[in-house]
Amino acid sequence: MVFMPWTQALEVGIEEIDEQHRWLVDQTNSLHEALQGGASREQVGELLEGLMDYVMNHFIVEENLFSRLGYPEAEAHQAQHNLFSGQVMTLLARHESDEEVGADALELLKDWLVHHILKVDKAYVAHFRDHGLG
Repeated sequence: MVFMPWTQALEVGIEEIDEQHRWLVDQTNSLHEALQGGASREQVGELLEGLMDYVMNHFIVEENLFSRLGYPEAEAHQAQHNLFSGQVMTLLARHESDEEVGADALELLKDWLVHHILKVDKAYVAHFRDHGLG
């Protein structure tokens, strides 16, 4: 059984964003599989670092769109990005300090992806479409 299945409910209808969100869901599932399969600390660390890098790049894409399209809620949305980035950095630091963070990472990722995509990201879709994107 897949830890976090991709569903149409997670789609925002903007191809570039949906592709990035799908990749994040896939990588969250890869982390789950690795943890279930007894992955080494190094493998878990690599997955966490890869997720962090990708999340940061995804946030840059979204924030550039906010700027380009004059999204009025950009500041609040970016604050959520910054909060999540800090939480992931804390998990990475804990992992590097030899703490077991796999379950915490999975919960954080799943909660973030579901809440953020279904509520926060979907809030910008109408604005983006009104400004010719999507």
